[in-house]
Amino acid sequence: MAKSLRSRWKRKCRAVKRERYAVKELSRLKKMLGIKEEEKVTESEVMESDQVIFLDAGAIKNAKKKAKPDVEDDEDVEMSSDDEKVEVDGENGKKRIFSTKTLKDQNGQYPVWLHKRKIAKMTRSTQKKIKKKSKKRRH
Repeated sequence: MAKSLRSRWKRKCRAVKRERYAVKELSRLKKMLGIKEEEKVTESEVMESDQVIFLDAGAIKNAKKKAKPDVEDDEDVEMSSDDEKVEVDGENGKKRIFSTKTLKDQNGQYPVWLHKRKIAKMTRSTQKKIKKKSKKRRH
């Protein structure tokens, strides 16, 4: 096929976008890996250096622990398959205890991230179980 003016222009625009997004992607990678940026990276530097340095997660974690040995990671929630209750820090600094089976907290409320359809489905299934149990008791 012939190379039309429109396709050339689109290709040029995509190349500009790639350059712009390369800077953002590199900064996201560095942030995700825990690398602090001392100086801003320009677009030309990103295009010149074609390599990204990946660090071992264990090395980054050890470096953070050496810097702050007395601070614990509050963001990580320890979960085990045996536990039915999970403690999570709330927005106000209050701890909320969620049940892994029902997904409700100690006040009987569902978490914010749980979709309404999922909540309705769970309540329907629990209501069916309750009806079955009550019918068995009658007979």
